[in-house]
Amino acid sequence: MTHSLPDLVRRYAEAHAGPNGVAQTPIEGLVVIRATEPSGIDYAISHPLACLVVQGSKRVTVGTQTFDFSAGDSLLITSDIPTVSQITRASAAAPYYSLVLDLNRRTLAELAVEMKLGPPPPGAHVQVEPTDTEVRDAALRLLRLTDRPAALPVLQSQLLREIHYWLLVGKHGPVIRQLSLPDSQAQRLARAIALLRSAFAQPLPVERLASEAGMSVSSFYQHFRAATSLSPLQFQKQLRLIEARQLMTSDGMSASTAAFTVGYESVQQFTREYRRMFGLPPAQDAEATRRAYCCQ
Repeated sequence: MTHSLPDLVRRYAEAHAGPNGVAQTPIEGLVVIRATEPSGIDYAISHPLACLVVQGSKRVTVGTQTFDFSAGDSLLITSDIPTVSQITRASAAAPYYSLVLDLNRRTLAELAVEMKLGPPPPGAHVQVEPTDTEVRDAALRLLRLTDRPAALPVLQSQLLREIHYWLLVGKHGPVIRQLSLPDSQAQRLARAIALLRSAFAQPLPVERLASEAGMSVSSFYQHFRAATSLSPLQFQKQLRLIEARQLMTSDGMSASTAAFTVGYESVQQFTREYRRMFGLPPAQDAEATRRAYCCQ
């Protein structure tokens, strides 16, 4: 029997989604998302990714920009940026379903060389467009491999490569090309952001981050803020607060322990900044978030 992409996504999600609505696949970097009701607000530092919505609607805010997208649309993020997201249309009768693929910088760089692509034009790091037919078809064939485990190690690499190719030549091409050049500004910023992600609990002077990116301090600060909408210090603060929230809601850690674990020296400062970002004091927000997950 031939299944459409929405059919396969729905079937896989129903069989494998956990309590948080995430269904991991055996394919590297590919997950399926399911929700049976509109979600609360989710805060994250997103990796470069492509999100193909097959049912329902979602809203993502980056800085001062808000993107609303629904079935048949794709969201593309090409930088490690803070996002505020919410599933806006979902129900038990018509759940929200999406397919999310992490973008592979190495694959994009190899394709750019083979395709002889020039430098990308300057542009935004987030874009919503109708899903290209070729991207949808390649995603369908990729997801079908979950029913053929013997074929996965043989075929998944070429299908992942094909999806990246169609993204490069399709509607998202000008945006995704920012990730394809080996020593592009996006790639150099990515090195500094990788350091921030791995060592966010430590003091990280902007001079060290600029050196990691191979830029002067002033140039790094300017490009970092343009790409992420935050200063390096604000970015690190958001990483700490998001990680602390995860430690409290998933691991049951107390607010004070979470504060010290992510690098705060003052619980009072942590509480002030946490409330400013999430709208509630840490313990109260963690309890409300746990209750929301339990009720889903």
